[in-house]
Amino acid sequence: MTTRTRRLKTLTGASSIVSTGNDADATFGIKRAFDLARKAEAEKITGLFTADLLHIDPDGLAGTAGIQEPIVALAALSQATSHIGLIATISTTFHHPYNLARQIGTLDHASGGRSGWNAVTSSVGEENFGEQLPSPEERYAKAAEFIEIVNALYDANERDAATRKTSGAVSIDPSKFHRIDYRGKYFNVEGPLNVPPLPQGRPVQFQAGQSDAGVTVGARYAEVVYTSQPKLEDAIAFATELRRRATSFGRGANLPFIMNSFHAVIGESDADVARRLKDKHEQIDYQKGRLKLADMLGGELDLSDLPLDKPLPDTLLPEVTSINRRRGRVEIFRRYAREGLTLRELIIQAQETGHWSVAGTPEQLADVIEERVRAGVLDVLSLHGLGNPDQEDLLLNGLLPELRRRSVIDTDYIGDDFRANLELPPVNQSSYRQPSTLRA
Repeated sequence: MTTRTRRLKTLTGASSIVSTGNDADATFGIKRAFDLARKAEAEKITGLFTADLLHIDPDGLAGTAGIQEPIVALAALSQATSHIGLIATISTTFHHPYNLARQIGTLDHASGGRSGWNAVTSSVGEENFGEQLPSPEERYAKAAEFIEIVNALYDANERDAATRKTSGAVSIDPSKFHRIDYRGKYFNVEGPLNVPPLPQGRPVQFQAGQSDAGVTVGARYAEVVYTSQPKLEDAIAFATELRRRATSFGRGANLPFIMNSFHAVIGESDADVARRLKDKHEQIDYQKGRLKLADMLGGELDLSDLPLDKPLPDTLLPEVTSINRRRGRVEIFRRYAREGLTLRELIIQAQETGHWSVAGTPEQLADVIEERVRAGVLDVLSLHGLGNPDQEDLLLNGLLPELRRRSVIDTDYIGDDFRANLELPPVNQSSYRQPSTLRA
């Protein structure tokens, strides 16, 4: 018997379902989102990913993330698809674990077992919740409690707690819904969860964060860790440390998987790639770019009077520990600056917000993707270009076929739910426990 080698899994962003002021038809947004979701599913993309922010920044530095609520949007897309996974980004700083468990649990039922959620601790939005933004260490301590509670709620209820009557209605056995009695520093949750056990057992747990505290939370709880690693050597160092910490928590089976977002410029030839890059760089507003770079470096710098074609003074760079948000991003741009990149070059890098960014032909891009896969530092790849008229054809008819030809990615869905299609271990429902008191 031939043992199947796990292949790279792919994600793409879920399109916005919202309508806009200049839509002739208020359903245009949802119809477009349905079309793109179906197109991604036809290409056997493993999952649809939603980013989220809890505010709109006045300088427009954050892009369009946050213009819809992720869980509601994915619930809609679940009805237009049948295989593709559905991942909602949720803030553990500004949400409550009981509500989240109900919402994502219901999404898992609505989609037939295709839900996942990406736990983030948020670096913006506190003004909308009447709070100060806690330190990264405190945000991740709260995130750890949050994830523990959500998992305990899912695990406590017995598999046959709900049954289907001959009439089609649902009957529940209250004795099979169990309390968790969690008492922690940030949350007290009694339970039980009033959603029946999920088709997947648990939704797939993603986590984003690459500060020291974030890496620890990912190593302990996540099944897929979303990270920004622009260079191969960075990716190797990150994977080594993440897996060392995961091993210290007693985790095995190469968990957690590592996910990178791949910001690619795809061209038909070297000359076409060069032209596309030139056009892209010429469209940059360098005055706004100064603000975006300052945001990448923590948000407190004034770069308005610095020359574009000289490096940043080292004295201007903030200490990472002095920053209260996105320390991993600050580390990346401090490193770029200390490598001697000019302000102009740093602004160009800031357009990709510290993510892995490569320009090339489909074959050249497949080479760099395959290099990371073979190095063992890439398990899940988020691809851009679907819905972009300038890049979609080269993605669907260039890069994806090349990756399939090399047997790097799947050619079909291989399981009945999202967890199986990611080739994650199943939740062992026969070992569900009935928790007594849990304490943080």
